[in-house]
Amino acid sequence: MEQQKADRIITEYLQKIYGFAVKKCFSYDEAEDLAAEIVKEVYRSLLHAHAIDNLDGYIWRISEHTYAKHVAAKKKHESISTDGMEIPSSQEDPDAVTEETLLRLRREIAFLTKKRREIVYAYYYEHKTIPVIAKMVGMPEGTVKWHLSKARNEMKEGFPKERKIGRLGLSPIDEKKLMHSGRQGRMGSPAHYLQDKLNVNIVYSVYFSPKNIEEIAEELGVTPVYIEDKIDFLEENGFLVRTAGGRFTTCVHFTPQTYSLELEERIQKYRLAAADVLAKEYVPVVRKAIADVKDVYIPSGNRELLDAAAVFYGIMNSFDPFKDKEMSEILTKYMVKTTDGARAIIHVYLPQTQSDPEYTPTLDLPEYTFCGAMYRRCGKYPGVSSWSVNTRYSSRAGNSENNTAADYDYVYEYAAGTIRDTVANAEKFHRLRQRQFLTEDGRINIMMVKDTQKNFFAKIPKIGDAFKKRFADSFLESAMIKAREYPSQMQDLVVAWETGYAVDATVALMVMDILYGNGTFRPLTEQEKVTSNLIMFTDMLPQTE
Repeated sequence: MEQQKADRIITEYLQKIYGFAVKKCFSYDEAEDLAAEIVKEVYRSLLHAHAIDNLDGYIWRISEHTYAKHVAAKKKHESISTDGMEIPSSQEDPDAVTEETLLRLRREIAFLTKKRREIVYAYYYEHKTIPVIAKMVGMPEGTVKWHLSKARNEMKEGFPKERKIGRLGLSPIDEKKLMHSGRQGRMGSPAHYLQDKLNVNIVYSVYFSPKNIEEIAEELGVTPVYIEDKIDFLEENGFLVRTAGGRFTTCVHFTPQTYSLELEERIQKYRLAAADVLAKEYVPVVRKAIADVKDVYIPSGNRELLDAAAVFYGIMNSFDPFKDKEMSEILTKYMVKTTDGARAIIHVYLPQTQSDPEYTPTLDLPEYTFCGAMYRRCGKYPGVSSWSVNTRYSSRAGNSENNTAADYDYVYEYAAGTIRDTVANAEKFHRLRQRQFLTEDGRINIMMVKDTQKNFFAKIPKIGDAFKKRFADSFLESAMIKAREYPSQMQDLVVAWETGYAVDATVALMVMDILYGNGTFRPLTEQEKVTSNLIMFTDMLPQTE
């Protein structure tokens, strides 16, 4: 067979071969090894084959043969490891008990609960007596006997089963982006708990319907042994929520894997209409409200930077559903509370495909991604703090993780003249130049206001209720349509979020597009992008020449 044709066949069957391997094995690593061996054997056979009448049968015969060799190789070893625990091979007559039978038996042991698995292993493999086991696990002897009896029944029921491998076992999700809305913990962003691929798939496995540990394991194509500790960890930190019958659900927000372009455009049109009104009616009010703020340091001297930041803040903070009692009660239910002190709604953005490809788009809009709002308070200097939002109008890299309170400590110390560019302070000055908070000629490149955050932001007027009512019905309608794409336990969050934050940083960005596009604000220089939508609050300002 030609190599090009063999390549096509291998590509076509690759996922199926991996699925075959997962069903036969007890870990992803073993499945990947077996799949690689099968692919090698199939590919080698295809290159030497001339005509194949039944391609499916041909490939599965090779797969079964390769698996048989894999089992034979395992049989040479005296033990098989399960979650780091060596389970010895049966001492029975090898002619009476096949390796396939032993593997199925160990599979069912792995599907027992942790306590029963411990008891079965101690009794049958370590040959410990009931009294010894009872003392070891801290149970009465009668309870140990009951667990042994239940374990035998469970293994007997499970033995003839063909264990199902769920979709996530064959095609696990890969998150596109992890974000949070709320308070970080001591470890930083609470989203980092889901950066482990297995963790995020465990949580996603219960997103659409509650599952117990065994059902989660089957969905992921692993045995419970591998995920029990992770499930405990995720439950302890609020990512899994225990329900009736020992099942788990989650309040983590996952975006749907499909989206309607028509619906997204409808929502964006509502937002564009709101942005147009705000640019005409709200922006002049904000600029007038902060016109008397004089104690300001702006590196380029362009006052519009302060006006733009105030407008952005005003739009983002006029609509806060947490200040509405009814909405706050809804949103609070979705807060993940971690052991390191984080309290936030977690957002997992999944890759999406368009559900209505036949729809012809009517808008050509830029990206409206942002990171914020980020507040930093400096413990070393109580009068120093900052507010920032990262958008395409700013050039700051790294978002929340790269925005530390220490950055503003260093700026304050440099402005006060308490640190100089010496070897002893090399690390601080390297950091300031890395973030471009200090120019090459030694000038501070951050917008600074000599006041507290509270006092300055109090000057910025809120958007009136009349404006909210003007667009409320439109946003509620689209939010309810969007909520249908989510599982039932997430729909309240979607409606509350979409209506409560209908006018948010996306609308604020749209307003910026209008202001910079119609000449109200002059275009930003590269230097100005460093401090665009970043204000440092302090009790002193840098000395200027």
